[in-house]
Amino acid sequence: MRSGDTKRRDAIRLLQAAIKQREVDDRTEMDDVAVIMVIEKMIKQRKDSIAQYVAAKREDLADVERYEIGVLQAYMPKELGDSEVESIVEEIIASIGAKKQQEMGKVIAALKPKLAGRADMGKVAALVKKKLSV
Repeated sequence: MRSGDTKRRDAIRLLQAAIKQREVDDRTEMDDVAVIMVIEKMIKQRKDSIAQYVAAKREDLADVERYEIGVLQAYMPKELGDSEVESIVEEIIASIGAKKQQEMGKVIAALKPKLAGRADMGKVAALVKKKLSV
């Protein structure tokens, strides 16, 4: 705040407000996983906004959203590599004993706590689907 970077300060305040709102709504103290989920949601919202701003030819607003994404991503854990994600997926599938695509929900539910904020869950779901269809 002392550096005078008002855009960064505003983005951090938005994050703090979202976390506080979630705590008030749920009447609980948020742990790290819940905070990461809030940040992921905020990043997704900003990506959607960027698409709409670009379609409306409002690059100035899209640039603000891109900057906020950069600030928010600084608070996310380091992303895992593809090989690391694949090994975790294989480990969970083996521990659950999943063989069919109908068991994909169980696998994803077990993976979510381990990979929250560290991997794109869309890609993870596609990987699980591929592994279970083999």
